[in-house]
Amino acid sequence: MPDLVDLFSSTQTQIIVVLVAVDVVLGILGAVVRKEFRFGKVAAFMQAGVLAYVFGYAVLQLVAQGIPSLAFLLPVGFLLVVVAQFASVVRNLKK
Repeated sequence: MPDLVDLFSSTQTQIIVVLVAVDVVLGILGAVVRKEFRFGKVAAFMQAGVLAYVFGYAVLQLVAQGIPSLAFLLPVGFLLVVVAQFASVVRNLKK
């Protein structure tokens, strides 16, 4: 079984974390500008968005390592997460 640190130190995971961080910062800035900022909303996003993307991708890495025939899902999953995060960043920039 791979080390937990190895799962989170991959380049793909780091890219996902950076995109999530940019998304969070832009979302907070947009909420502050619109005077709609609430700490509860940030906490809810961190729990749902960050955990879902980062841990979900880590689980996908484990599955791909455990069942090599499903390894093709890893780049597909990464692409989907990156596209979703990029779309969220663009939405936040529009706000």
